[in-house]
Amino acid sequence: MAERRFLTLADVGEVLNISSSQTYALVRSGELPAIQVGGRGQWRVETRVLEEYIAKAYEKTASALRTEADSPLV
Repeated sequence: MAERRFLTLADVGEVLNISSSQTYALVRSGELPAIQVGGRGQWRVETRVLEEYIAKAYEKTASALRTEADSPLV
């Protein structure tokens, strides 16, 4: 079966193991790019975009941990 190009917000939430409201907040804030399709404006996230978001989250976390490790102890 071919990989789907677009995911619903429910699918994204399942991948990230977060709630629907958290997924919607990521999209509404612009942190996770998405498009609206159809007459009811259903949100869709491209699989490639989700993978890029995850990769950037790993980079951001690693950077924060490095910064934290370089900080002097209080």
